[in-house]
Amino acid sequence: MKTSPTPGEEAAPMQPPPNPFENVPPPAPLRVVVADDNPVVRAGLTALLSGRDDITVVAEVADGRQAYDAAREHQPDVILLDVRMPGVDGLSALPYLVELAPVMMLTYSRESEIVQEALRRGAGGYLVHGEFTADQLVSAVRDIKEGRPHFTPTAAGALLAQLRERGNEGASLPDGLGATTDEPRMSSPNAGLSRISQPPASAENLSQVQPAVAQSSSRWTGGLPAAPDRSRFQLSAREAEIMDLIASGMNNQQIAATCFISEKTVKNHINRIFAKLHSTSRAEAAAKWLGTAPGSGRGVG
Repeated sequence: MKTSPTPGEEAAPMQPPPNPFENVPPPAPLRVVVADDNPVVRAGLTALLSGRDDITVVAEVADGRQAYDAAREHQPDVILLDVRMPGVDGLSALPYLVELAPVMMLTYSRESEIVQEALRRGAGGYLVHGEFTADQLVSAVRDIKEGRPHFTPTAAGALLAQLRERGNEGASLPDGLGATTDEPRMSSPNAGLSRISQPPASAENLSQVQPAVAQSSSRWTGGLPAAPDRSRFQLSAREAEIMDLIASGMNNQQIAATCFISEKTVKNHINRIFAKLHSTSRAEAAAKWLGTAPGSGRGVG
């Protein structure tokens, strides 16, 4: 029975209930592996992601084989994977990597066949450079860990068009991409992948894809004639990268976001590019760069 305090005795102060969240440590940061053969892109992604308290980049790698080795060593929560890389490309490595962590494709490749094949092989999302902001990328990294996919407009549109046009029928990939076996193209995520889908994946199995992939360059031309000889333009590596983006149809804002530089810096590069290409417009510069300008001809790049 509760008794009243005796005269002169003060009642004991009421104690607040214990806080169940007190002294609970914050969650560990998401661990990310970045796989891209462009060192500028890798550095930019690492700087962007590492600036967030809940994300840390544990490894930067330049091809699919290195991504597999880094994923086994660091056990990341998310892998950001380019498609076209020398050695083992992203599509070839993808079935191995999804056994280790969720994979988000982060690439310039926007062909519908590649988007669909990446999803068949287990990718959890597909982002095309120049179509997302820094905040959108960070949200995508956080969401893919929880199984929520993200697609930029080109990837989503390409996938939808592919599904509407061909239904359940498959489409052939460009030569040298995703060539993991000599068997017919798979019509389901597991068909034709007996060598790579049986766990555990191994470095020995992954090495088997290298000869097939090595037959093509990391910059696929999609069956077009050989690239023109661009060395005569004497563009720097950064200028050549920006000229490629101009030729792909990107505006200055998209180029700035892709290269992690300011629009003013982009304009300065473009002024130097126009001077070296003796061009006065983006269309004229692109035509010369791609070898489609009258009298430009094509050679082996």
